[in-house]
Amino acid sequence: MDACRLPVAVLVSGSGTNLQALLDRAGRPDAAYQVAVVISDRPEVFALRRAVDAGVPAVVVDWHEHASRAAFTDEICRVAADHGAEALVLAGFMRILAPEAVERYPDRIINVHPALLPAFPGAHAVPQAIAYGVKLSGATVHFVDEEVDHGPIIAQEAVPVAPDDGEAELHARIQAVEHRLLPDVVQAFAEGKITVEGRIVRWHK
Repeated sequence: MDACRLPVAVLVSGSGTNLQALLDRAGRPDAAYQVAVVISDRPEVFALRRAVDAGVPAVVVDWHEHASRAAFTDEICRVAADHGAEALVLAGFMRILAPEAVERYPDRIINVHPALLPAFPGAHAVPQAIAYGVKLSGATVHFVDEEVDHGPIIAQEAVPVAPDDGEAELHARIQAVEHRLLPDVVQAFAEGKITVEGRIVRWHK
């Protein structure tokens, strides 16, 4: 493990396109972070293959094998710590962590969400945005706190909603933004360029 780069654990639940964007950025010579471990709440998802192909440890912490959210979260944090991770990055991770994670990694858990928070929190942001008739949706990268999709906002970028957009079309355009925005945030965080005071996040040169 490169002592000059911030080790992060990336939490995934599916195909891992945001994970791939993070791995690609971590492979650049100027990268300030490294992916120390990839943790999935589901076995056999394609994100695990992406980790293995990149030479990164891939661990399954199966949601269904734990008696409570607290027990599940404790195991996530244990695996992350065992691999030296100093921050957690939620990249399409579809489980809610117990407050213990925030206690162990205060202002060091980063999540990406396919909407312009605080609008449309939760697991169905894209179809909700379409159903509501908004003209702009987008992507948000934020710190995780004890509430769902509620923590301080680090970065946002708007994505126009076309009149004939279906969920797949809009989600694809939002994901294209996520694949750029999330690695940029993790890179800046690892460089020490991001600080948070209450709900206000500041970027520094």
